Amino acid sequence: MAATTETFNGNCASVHGVLDRHRCLKDFVDEGSPQSYRYYISRRTVLEMLKDRGYDVLDSELNRSLTEFRSVFGNSPDLDSLRFSVSLRSNPHKKTLVMFLGTDEIKTANIRTVYGQILNKECLHGLILILQSKMNHFAKKELEKFPFKVEVFQITDLLVNITKHVLQPQMDILTAEQKQQVMNKYKLEDKQLPRMLESDAIVQYYGLQKGQMVKITYSSEIVGHLVTYRCVT
Repeated sequence: MAATTETFNGNCASVHGVLDRHRCLKDFVDEGSPQSYRYYISRRTVLEMLKDRGYDVLDSELNRSLTEFRSVFGNSPDLDSLRFSVSLRSNPHKKTLVMFLGTDEIKTANIRTVYGQILNKECLHGLILILQSKMNHFAKKELEKFPFKVEVFQITDLLVNITKHVLQPQMDILTAEQKQQVMNKYKLEDKQLPRMLESDAIVQYYGLQKGQMVKITYSSEIVGHLVTYRCVT
């Protein structure tokens, strides 16, 4: 069969019209800024994380496309515009606020500024800070003065939702009552259970506290169906 040679005009359409049914390669190139992409992905991961924790997150926020994100926030989003708060479904009075911080080193003055910007502190259940730089020791100590729980994530750790990995087992967070039922059933004490450290990425994703128990269910051709439990330490 003879080879067919195609030439293209400046609009990427075939001169002969043969390939006009195909999309031009440039349509697949992301012409937006890498910065806006990082904000889009990390913000979406936080929204997914909060929904998994039981917060009321709108589907319109979760399903927003990158194009829609850029149309709302622009190619160089203002960090203040990216902040948002959500309420617990079980208790709407409990709110968590999410804030993005800049690329300069986070110092005590920055943390005090963050605290001063928070309105209705008495209604706040928690604060999540998304960092793009290091936070020094004194700034971390300043966070300990906040009257609500503060969680800190690096933006690079939020570019992938680790719970959506195909090899990730199913995780179920047990209530105190469910934990006690497991302990009674297997005649166990806390110290006999396998551990999950507070620094574990899954523990941080779900915002778990010391003493909480996680039921882990593995289902694969290799291990079959396996259930195990771990306790956060």
